Amino acid sequence: MSGRLANKNIIVTAAGQGIGKATAIAFHNEGANVIATDINDKTLADLNKEYPDIEVKKLDSTDKNSILEFVKNLDQVDVLFNAVGFVHHGTILECEEKDWDFSNIVNVKSMYFMSKAILPIMIKQNKGSIVNVSSCASSLKGFPNRFVYGTTKGAVIGLTKSIASDFVKNNIRCNSIAPGTVFSPSWQERVNQSPDPIQAKKDFIARQPMGRLGTAEEIAAIAIYLASDESTFTTGTTFSVDGGISI
Repeated sequence: MSGRLANKNIIVTAAGQGIGKATAIAFHNEGANVIATDINDKTLADLNKEYPDIEVKKLDSTDKNSILEFVKNLDQVDVLFNAVGFVHHGTILECEEKDWDFSNIVNVKSMYFMSKAILPIMIKQNKGSIVNVSSCASSLKGFPNRFVYGTTKGAVIGLTKSIASDFVKNNIRCNSIAPGTVFSPSWQERVNQSPDPIQAKKDFIARQPMGRLGTAEEIAAIAIYLASDESTFTTGTTFSVDGGISI
């Protein structure tokens, strides 16, 4: 531990597994006071058992009232890491209205709710960093069968730039990370649900120019930089961490 985030108060959403969990742990290991939130009690309990110093809180990031109640108990928030997301598989013809609504609520509205609730705290303290997880499947690049996912993750980039522009004078930064395909429980679940899991895994790996999947820890490494004081002149930017798939 180098203490790059010493004494910073950080909130991480979707911290029960995958990128959210790896980032919560990485923040903790750099000296931050981390509140890890998730909708899943079990994954939070597992995280807390492994890292007792990480405070865990069940929170549905798509529930405005729950978020407002959660924020009432917060005095200082240095960093908000928005990692909630859902991957829908299909083209526009395979995206029903319920899929469109659900994906937009989970992938975009959650970040709208969380950021809007936390920003007044950051404005009051005249500092803060918001980091949003987007995707290389977004306004950066189109991918087959990622219609609504790419649409919503593109919206995350727009949301990020807008917040960065509106609050730059308040010393508040907002950046996003655009991962490529990352090995995670969510990815494994999608592979297992495919008609041919073995071939699906090969296909995911084959489309990555580096010939491998990314790791959640590699995404967390960029998140540490964006959460730290090393990035105080960086805002409104999207960092592609995708093994070259978007070039």
